Amino acid sequence: MLKNKNIILGVCGSIAAYKSAFLVRLLIKAGANVKVILTPDGANFVTPLTLATLSKNPVYTQYFEKETGVWSNHVELGLWADLIIIAPISANTLAKLANGICDNLLTAVYLSAKCAVYVAPAMDLDMWQHESTQLNLKQILTYGNTVIEPNSGELASGLNGPGRMAEPEEIVSFLELEVKKSMPLFGKKVMVTAGPTYEAIDPVRFIGNHSSGKMGFALADELAKLGAEVTLIAGPTSQIASQNLKCIDVVSAEDMFNACTSIFTETDITVMCAAVADYKPKVVANQKIKKQENDLVLTLEKTVDILASLGQRKRPDQILVGFALETNDEENYAKAKLAKKNLDLVVLNSLNDNGAGFQLDTNKITIFNKALEKEVYQLKSKSEVAKDICKAILKIIK
Repeated sequence: MLKNKNIILGVCGSIAAYKSAFLVRLLIKAGANVKVILTPDGANFVTPLTLATLSKNPVYTQYFEKETGVWSNHVELGLWADLIIIAPISANTLAKLANGICDNLLTAVYLSAKCAVYVAPAMDLDMWQHESTQLNLKQILTYGNTVIEPNSGELASGLNGPGRMAEPEEIVSFLELEVKKSMPLFGKKVMVTAGPTYEAIDPVRFIGNHSSGKMGFALADELAKLGAEVTLIAGPTSQIASQNLKCIDVVSAEDMFNACTSIFTETDITVMCAAVADYKPKVVANQKIKKQENDLVLTLEKTVDILASLGQRKRPDQILVGFALETNDEENYAKAKLAKKNLDLVVLNSLNDNGAGFQLDTNKITIFNKALEKEVYQLKSKSEVAKDICKAILKIIK
C-alpha cells in the first residue's frame, strides 16, 4: 500500500525519536520514498546522519544552510508529499500545529501541505493528560489531521500510563490501512484463478496445457493494489504470489472447482483467468503405465465447467469475469461465452496475435461487456493488461 508513496517524516524533540530510525527503515522496506524533517530539538535525540543513511535522502533541519547557501523550499516539500507523518510529535509541536505557529521548517511544510497528515504523540503522562494538550489534539482533528494514539506503559520519567509513541510497526500498519481505505476496491472480496490444471493419467503422467499463470497473478496483484482482499486459486505454476494475497494451491479441475465453490458466495468479484482442462482421463491408472508396442488409447470425459457453474449461482450484486482464448472465429465465441455463462465481462485473447498467449510476458486483449460493447487494446505487458481489465471492472461496480 505504501509502495512509491512520497512520505515526509517529521521528527520532534522526544526520547521516542530513537524509534524514528526504525520507522524510516520500515517505510523504505515498504517501498516508500521518505524525506525526513528533523526539528532542532529532535536533533538532540537522533542524528541527521542516521536518518539520512536510512532514508537515502538528505535530512532537512532548517530553512537555510549558511555554509552551503542551500535553501529548503517548504512549499515544494509540502506539495511533494503524498502524506506526512510526524512521529514523534512533542507537546510543543502539537501546540504549534493547533495554533498555526510557523517558526521552523517542519511547521512551515505542514502549513504548505495539501496531503493527509498523521501525528504520533510522545510525551510524559502529565503532559499528555494536561487540558491544553487535549484541547490541542481536538483542535488539529478539526483540521482533518489524524492522531495515532500513544500506547500505555512505562515512560522515560518512570511514570506509567499513556504517552509512549506507537511502535514503528503499528504506525506503518496504521498508514497502510489508511491508504487502503482510500482505494476503490477497499472492503471488496475478490477471487482470482490462475495457471493450468493437471489431469492425471497415472501417478507419473498428466494431461495439461501451457498456461504459466502470469496473467492471473498479475491480475491478483493489481486487484490487491486497488484495496481488495484477494484470494488467488492457482494451478501448478512457477509464479510466486505477493505476500498480500491469500493463496490456495490446486492441481486438477476438480480441485479448482471445489476451491472456487467453497468461497464464491463470499466474493464480490470473481475473475476466472485459469486455463482449466476441458477433459480428463475417465480412468486413472494406479500404477505407471508401461510403454507398449501398440498405441495407447485414453478415454476422456468432460471436466466440470467451473465458469458455467459459478454463473448459475451468481447473485445480481456479484461480478463475474471470464476469459476466452481462441484460435478462430474469436469474437463470436467470446460473445457466446459471455451470454451462456452469465458473465459481466469476457476478456478475449487470440493465439493468432503475435506476442499474446501462454508463457509470454505480453498479451493483447479485447473486452466485451453485457451490452456487447467492445474495447480493443494494443499489445502490452501483462501487468499493464491487468490494469486495463481492472479499469473495466471498476466501470461496472454498482
